[in-house]
Amino acid sequence: MAEIIVVTSGKGGVGKTTTSASLASGLARHGKKVAVIDFDVGLRNLDLIMGCERRVVYDFVNVTQGEASLKQALIKDKRFENLYILAASQTRDKDALTKEGVEKVLKELADEGFDFIVCDSPAGIEKGAFLAMYFADQAIVVVNPEVSSVRDSDRILGLLDSKTRKAEAGESPKANLLLTRYNPERVENGEMLSVKDVEEVLGLKTIGVIPESGDVLNASNKGEPVILDPASNAGQAYDDAVARLLGENRPMRFTQYEKKGFFSKLFGG
Repeated sequence: MAEIIVVTSGKGGVGKTTTSASLASGLARHGKKVAVIDFDVGLRNLDLIMGCERRVVYDFVNVTQGEASLKQALIKDKRFENLYILAASQTRDKDALTKEGVEKVLKELADEGFDFIVCDSPAGIEKGAFLAMYFADQAIVVVNPEVSSVRDSDRILGLLDSKTRKAEAGESPKANLLLTRYNPERVENGEMLSVKDVEEVLGLKTIGVIPESGDVLNASNKGEPVILDPASNAGQAYDDAVARLLGENRPMRFTQYEKKGFFSKLFGG
């Protein structure tokens, strides 16, 4: 049975697509058969971060509307033979996706033996975001540690609890928090919310804390999910998050501010 994970947030630009790409790649590296779907009709960024933008022939909307088969549209990742990407349409309207069409694609993926289906949601509460979360078994709520991002994500939690298939059955998708662009020094200086602050406001358990890092942008520009960079703190943090998603217990790294000692300051260390 395929586990459907929606990567969602209330605010744009918090790192959902980066997170979707890294989670999907990390799960595939653990031997799971994974499909990652871009629900952001009209924009489409997932294929860029996955490095397969030149291989898109058919897209998600083509499949939902019967213009192409799922096998025609799925792009096999060049790094993992058990990872597949389904790109969004750049030319269609956001209303091109329907609940029936999305359900058909998800069922077909489950029938093909996929272990995980990662749904990369657009920001906010428009139709694409609603459809990305509707069928989810669990949600990864991506948040920057700032008040506006946390407030917008609180609204998303309300939708997960009321507007999903699980909610209609009297339960809610399991939700976890993933903090991005975290800077312990700014937290220490009172310029940024702490992990505990965000957890208390949203009532969620943190599955990962991704430190602020230029490696994320560098990886995106190369078409390489940052999780595949073993030298990157951000990549290591995403690897930890994937391990926790699979039930492994790992300490939360990159959350503490280490003050520089006298000699470090003296010699610029």
